[in-house]
Amino acid sequence: MASTHDTGYKLLFSHPAMVRDLLLGYVPGEWVGEADFSTLEHVNGSYVSESERQRHDDMVWRVQVRDRWLWVYLVLEFQSEPDPWMAVRMMVYVGLLAQNLIREGELHEGKLPPILPMVLYNGVPEWKPSTEVSDCFVMPPSGLEAFRPRWRYHLVDEARLKLHPVGAVRNFAEALFNLENGQSVAEMRQVLQALDQVLRTPESQPLRRAFGLWVKWLLRRKSPRSNLEEIDQIQDIMEADTMLAERIEGWFDEATQKGIQQGRMEGRMEGRMEGRMEGEFRVLSRQLTRRFGELPVWAEDRLAKATESELEAWTDAVLTAATLEEVFAPPPACH
Repeated sequence: MASTHDTGYKLLFSHPAMVRDLLLGYVPGEWVGEADFSTLEHVNGSYVSESERQRHDDMVWRVQVRDRWLWVYLVLEFQSEPDPWMAVRMMVYVGLLAQNLIREGELHEGKLPPILPMVLYNGVPEWKPSTEVSDCFVMPPSGLEAFRPRWRYHLVDEARLKLHPVGAVRNFAEALFNLENGQSVAEMRQVLQALDQVLRTPESQPLRRAFGLWVKWLLRRKSPRSNLEEIDQIQDIMEADTMLAERIEGWFDEATQKGIQQGRMEGRMEGRMEGRMEGEFRVLSRQLTRRFGELPVWAEDRLAKATESELEAWTDAVLTAATLEEVFAPPPACH
């Protein structure tokens, strides 16, 4: 079932309108005002071998920004657990794309065009691995810091986005995220009704069919197996009429609703824990800076990856330590 759902995601993001709205809605910068999205086109990414595509799917697009092309390397990440080595993988993929652009002569004034590496993640656990590849490497010996690679990718962690209320489709990518994260049949129906209004033109029919197929896969994933045949018989899920809404409502049993409530409770508890740790992190960072001056990169890395118990221990140590290194030193072993 999961692979079918993932195929639906790939089908949706094979449409230029979906990629356009993903870029417009979730990539910062003034460049979007200079982009001509009518030039957006899907590019063959066959130069990346199948063995390099592990646990995710990827696609390459390009769009003209003023007098040059911007290349977008988009990874659709479907795995249940975030990949701690994604920054390294993305660096490799973009390197392969760059090599292919050189071979094909896709250069601008003798140099490579800009490349935007993106990861769209739709898993449940929060994506915590760093988006900066330098965090995947230990600090080098003194004098070799300049050779530590620095490069990052842009992450869209779907479940953690602040989405606008449903009711009108402002952005196709946002409509997809609202459907994916909807907590009730009523919310899903609102999004479907809004999509129905904007996907009636002849040119929008391929995207309408893609949304319809994906919503069926979503319902198959969330509903009891006894209703799979009934779901397959629905002709146009976009209509979302009252009878359809009532049928869908019946597919979400009490156990499903309990699961949603449990997930919300766990999310609130996790949010409170993260908020407390964020406060401890800021206080400790300020104390260290006042005591020892501007923090080096290795110290910032230690703070960013610290557990709650480490933050507490370092907060105590900062009161008596003579050096910054002494703050982070492990406690002496007991004999």
